[in-house]
Amino acid sequence: MTFRGRPSAILFACTMNAVRSPLAAGLARNILGQGVFIRSAGVRRGETDGFAVEVAREVGIDLSHHEAHTFDDLQDHFFDIVIALSPEAEAFAREWTRMTDCDVEYWPMLDPTIAEGSRDARLAAYRDLREQLRQRIAGRFAC
Repeated sequence: MTFRGRPSAILFACTMNAVRSPLAAGLARNILGQGVFIRSAGVRRGETDGFAVEVAREVGIDLSHHEAHTFDDLQDHFFDIVIALSPEAEAFAREWTRMTDCDVEYWPMLDPTIAEGSRDARLAAYRDLREQLRQRIAGRFAC
């Protein structure tokens, strides 16, 4: 069964909790407001990415204090939905939620860290990710 409507708890997951999932969580908090519990995690722990912090700041979201977490770091397993943003996170999330009443959705998002070229070209890849996430969150949760 697929969770519909507005969830009370969302986990965004990616490979290293350094770019995609923290950016998605920040955007979701901004879009959905206080009434939804939102966290992010990765399959492995990475380092917060400066470009992700910069493109989040451009839309009023502060990721400068983000600390990467893994699924193992999570104290709360009571999510309505896990939104996986990488293939590795999807596989891990499906196993992690196998014995729970939690849906997993896979939103494939390109990793902007693979972008090459000038600083502006690389930032453009991060901005594209940000806008894809913003549209997907607003559309999925009917905002």
